[in-house]
Amino acid sequence: MSILTIYNSLTRQKEAFQPLHPPHVGLYVCGPTVSGESHLGHARPYITFDVVYRYLRHLGYQVRYVRNITDAGHFEEEGREAEDKIARGAVLEKLEPMELVQKYTRLFHWGMQQFNCLDPNIEPTATGHIIEQISMIEDILSKGYAYVVNGSVYFDVVKYAAHYPYGQLSGRVLDELLATTRELEGQDEKRHKADFALWKKAPPQHIMRWKSPWGEGFPGWHIECSAMSTKYLGHPFDIHGGGMDLLFPHHECEIAQSTIAYGEPPVRYWMHNNMITINGRKMGKSYNNVIKLTELFSGQHPLLEQPYHPMVVRFYILQTHYRSTLDFSNEALQAAERGLQRLWEAYEMLEKLHGSPSDGNPSTTTEQSETEMRIRELCADFREAMNDDFNTARVLANMFELVPIINAAGHQQLGEPLQPSVVELLYNSFSLYLKDILGLQPIKKHDSKLVEALLDLLIEIRREARLRKDYATSDRIRQQLLQIGIQLKDEKDGSVSYTFQ
Repeated sequence: MSILTIYNSLTRQKEAFQPLHPPHVGLYVCGPTVSGESHLGHARPYITFDVVYRYLRHLGYQVRYVRNITDAGHFEEEGREAEDKIARGAVLEKLEPMELVQKYTRLFHWGMQQFNCLDPNIEPTATGHIIEQISMIEDILSKGYAYVVNGSVYFDVVKYAAHYPYGQLSGRVLDELLATTRELEGQDEKRHKADFALWKKAPPQHIMRWKSPWGEGFPGWHIECSAMSTKYLGHPFDIHGGGMDLLFPHHECEIAQSTIAYGEPPVRYWMHNNMITINGRKMGKSYNNVIKLTELFSGQHPLLEQPYHPMVVRFYILQTHYRSTLDFSNEALQAAERGLQRLWEAYEMLEKLHGSPSDGNPSTTTEQSETEMRIRELCADFREAMNDDFNTARVLANMFELVPIINAAGHQQLGEPLQPSVVELLYNSFSLYLKDILGLQPIKKHDSKLVEALLDLLIEIRREARLRKDYATSDRIRQQLLQIGIQLKDEKDGSVSYTFQ
């Protein structure tokens, strides 16, 4: 029987998984920046690492899963100004920063629940760990690998690279970075263009600010993950996960600052999921193809032909290995919907076979024994596939190979019934991998139709109340729907639309 192997982004090869302190495993995944609504791009990393979490627990490990919430300090390193995304969003939406944070954190949690993602054990926030971040920055300064300029603190990448392998994770070469990094306003106070901010001085108009030894300011983006991951998982810890877009600069900077602060690299295994494209194009505002989760589930986006159930999206993501690129299209999602339905119909058939009494006559024909042998091989390969760097695509391919056998058995078309032990194996394997490890659930189509019918009824009742000038009833319907995550919008043509919050 094989052991779990993980593709380590740091070494660029698969390695046998050997936790530092078995049976305990520390897993840290970079969480969302809650300056806006979660979108399709957020679905892949959190579904991917939900399966990693589930499988590690299945193997008997005691996993501490930490996923942060970035509610301060995330700014683009090469931006014209170091503008905190939360602060910018708060100004645009005319909300207090923490009001904005709560709004989008709740929406993120709601989206994860729709995808049937398990909650992490700890979900720390950047604003809740300012002290830890300041302490880490002070430590890096004391060791001579950071410097203070005008109330801001920068990490000295050139000095670090002279003693440590900077760029090992991302493959970036420092000389090329120094030659290609653009000269932008606000960067002239750095010693080197590749240096990154650990702490930024807050300008007078900046609304999110904390006191520090260098004056009032806010943390850089990278420092929060290093401070929080090591606080809850120690150093080094086992697995650090995230999207491939975080390889550079975020994770490369994490390695550098943590290596100086703690005297050793922070993580044993680095895992990165590949990106999602839409109809062959990278997701981006300029392409108008950033699909929010609420739009994905309601179908209210110009690129979507219909609503897509969260389980269809989860299933589609898991049909491709997490390190491969994944292109979303209506045709692909519709095919995934049909495929998932086939799997559940086969599982329901298995439930009937499992619950029906056996006739007690084991088969002896060659054809039957070959079928049962193939069943055993495919079921055994579920574990082999997952041990091969969490290959969910292979698990699902095996399941689809078993579907016609299950259907034939259910319709008594195999000639001889399957032996009870084989039915038991099939049922247990599907239950474990389909539901517990892959985290899939059946699609209940009537649920969406029922919700749609009830919403139409409530909208009609509200319309009649407004015609009677019964605005109290009208407002109560709107507010109560909003409380359960459904927002009504009165359109200019007199119709009413709704979105799921």
